[in-house]
Amino acid sequence: MSLTRRRLLTVVASLAAGAGLSASWASRMKIYDGPVSDHFDGTQFFDPDGVPPKSLGEVLRWQFGGDRQRAIWPEWAPSPHADTPPPRVDGDKVRLSFVGHASWLIQTSGLNILIDPVWSVRVSPVSFAGPKRRNDPGIAFDALPPIDVVLVSHGHYDHLDLATLSKLSAKFAPRVVTPLGNDLTMRSADAAIKAEAFDWHDRIELGGGLAVTLVPTRHWTARGLFDRNKALWASFVLETPAGKIYVVCDSGYGEGAHFRKVAEKHGPLRLAILPIGAYEPRWFMKDQHMNPADAVNALADCGAEQALAHHHGTFQLTDEAIDAPVRDLHAALDEAELPREKFVALKPGQVFEV
Repeated sequence: MSLTRRRLLTVVASLAAGAGLSASWASRMKIYDGPVSDHFDGTQFFDPDGVPPKSLGEVLRWQFGGDRQRAIWPEWAPSPHADTPPPRVDGDKVRLSFVGHASWLIQTSGLNILIDPVWSVRVSPVSFAGPKRRNDPGIAFDALPPIDVVLVSHGHYDHLDLATLSKLSAKFAPRVVTPLGNDLTMRSADAAIKAEAFDWHDRIELGGGLAVTLVPTRHWTARGLFDRNKALWASFVLETPAGKIYVVCDSGYGEGAHFRKVAEKHGPLRLAILPIGAYEPRWFMKDQHMNPADAVNALADCGAEQALAHHHGTFQLTDEAIDAPVRDLHAALDEAELPREKFVALKPGQVFEV
């Protein structure tokens, strides 16, 4: 295979994870068909407070433009940490274990909840190209406790990992809560996945006194060349005995409207989990991914007491260096005169308790 062809295949697979493109066969999956709403026109979902995703021409300009400056990540950047979670966490304590990228295990009230679980080596529609892990998951799959609920935010490959969902289904048969349309993607691949689809602002009882509400976020989704925004995307507000946890798996900042609305409708928030990576170049990424300065602004807008960072350091989706998100987060906190312990970036395998 020529270098040019291999690079093109790698680019296509990479875009499937970071920008929502893939080989055309992925687009043959069933798509959502439902009533028109203030964010669904009968064919595509949209964010009334957002902007459309970039065009294919802009994607190619980013990937092949002569002025591109792409940092080289190390082939392997292992975390010094590994977690072996307890089977259950009872009472009003919340235990959060960072698996890596946007994947978390949240344990509280006797329930075990996974967020955007990805244990695969690549986040790609193909096994031979696309973004590849640079560190192991912070929890080995075989070390997972019984999983009761999985929350999947949207369809991009670095968040909706069908291979992992199938393994979880076979071992634990958890409920899988996801925005509209993503359930079709899951069940088309594996009918055993117990996917339940919901709209923005729906509140779902999870048991044990826990509930989750899907809330709007400034993003988009696709898994194929022809299914752009044919499914919905969302953030989550998780109600726990220790307070509400706002989980933002992928989002641009814009003017911060979504974060302020969450504060108004769901506050006060005990904790926010906010993305800080995959943000360069800004001309391309700013509408779909926050940089660390945006994330610090989002923390102020949502009013959470504490923040944890994610969406960095595991898969290279964009152009910044592997250590740039944490370094830039510290600079943004210093600029805002906020203590660094208010917004913490964990490594895979580290644990935070509320």
